[in-house]
Amino acid sequence: MKPRAICLLFAVSAFASGQSAKVDDTLSARARSERLAHAPTDDRIRAAEHTLASAPGNMAVEIDLVAAYLQKVRESGDFSYLDRASKIVDKILEQDSSSPAAAHFQNEMDMQRHKFAAVAERARSMTKYDVSDAAAWANLGDASMELGQYPQAGDAYVRMFALQPDLASYNRVAYFRFVSGDAAGAIALMQTAIQAGSPMVENTAWCWAELGDMYFKTGRVADADAAYHSALRIFSRLHRAIAGLGRVQAAQGHPAEAIKSYQRAQSIVPLVDYAGALEDLYRQTGRPGKAAEQRGLLDAIDTLARTNKEMTNRNLALIFADHDRNLPRALEMIQAELPGRGDVYTWDAAAWIYLKSGRLAEARAASAKALKLNTPEPLFYYHASQIARAAGDPAAATTYADRCMALNPHFDTRDFHQTDAVTLTVIKQ
Repeated sequence: MKPRAICLLFAVSAFASGQSAKVDDTLSARARSERLAHAPTDDRIRAAEHTLASAPGNMAVEIDLVAAYLQKVRESGDFSYLDRASKIVDKILEQDSSSPAAAHFQNEMDMQRHKFAAVAERARSMTKYDVSDAAAWANLGDASMELGQYPQAGDAYVRMFALQPDLASYNRVAYFRFVSGDAAGAIALMQTAIQAGSPMVENTAWCWAELGDMYFKTGRVADADAAYHSALRIFSRLHRAIAGLGRVQAAQGHPAEAIKSYQRAQSIVPLVDYAGALEDLYRQTGRPGKAAEQRGLLDAIDTLARTNKEMTNRNLALIFADHDRNLPRALEMIQAELPGRGDVYTWDAAAWIYLKSGRLAEARAASAKALKLNTPEPLFYYHASQIARAAGDPAAATTYADRCMALNPHFDTRDFHQTDAVTLTVIKQ
């Protein structure tokens, strides 16, 4: 689940005496590239676009620009940058159909487009061609996680980590450990990822936010608050850290502060999760008009998706089920999602939607698949408890409810809208 960007490398060579000016120019280009590696993403984009305007066809700069565009997608949620990146990658492949950089970028873009099987197939071929390609192993692990092929994901991440132990590797292994049921191990590895750091401060901030999520889900609310603040100190516009503060504030009984945090996160990246949380918080604080605005926004997003023939949106489907509305549409979306995305998060969403749609047997089967790894997600156990209660199994319902509260004594379903795992990514620098 964690895309990897390709770093720009400049080779310097002098072929004969009298080439000193060219060598100096190349060294200057390399120095500028190294400085830009630490620059804000917008600066990297402007610099690369400016260079290509005067020297079109420079493949090294094109690669750098694609990496910057993909980073911008992460930071802004603006998928027009994905389209820009795709056009450049297509051009690179026309010039060099065997370009490893272009293949890696294809994987990253297809991850964002939820073409997980295609990524896994391409990455698997790449690892056969070059077993030392850490990025290909990362792509294979990411796609396998989304497909629910956890043994394959674990093997891929082990190979990736052995080749390149850095922030992105620690981050991925931490997430794998969390999904596999080892919260303590995941937290320790995420702390190590943060210590490893990255030239891109947003990547380190992203790990702080993921650490905050792990703390929050396991009941360590004060630690979660501190982690989200740490993320924002180094990257103030990290929307998921701002939304994380909103969850903390809601859990601490400060809905007005939570609303401000979610509003700010939504102003940066308008995820459906933030609209769903705001709808709940506005209703909780006696502001039905504002709640209706968020509900209208969610319906508008769905209308646009229908127009564009987009059949899958796990998060939106889950929000519809949470609010007992648009259930046929929620069922349609999750059933379209399942054939190409078999991870525990999708099965949990399916379980909840099946329950709300009156399909109890399917809800129980889906919930069992969601719980198979003992993932420390309180929401999974809350859903399982409600499904067991509906099935007339009060003992199981109590067991699941106790597990939910043991993980997080502050649990409130309004705080736990799932975030699409593909967005929870670290660019590999």
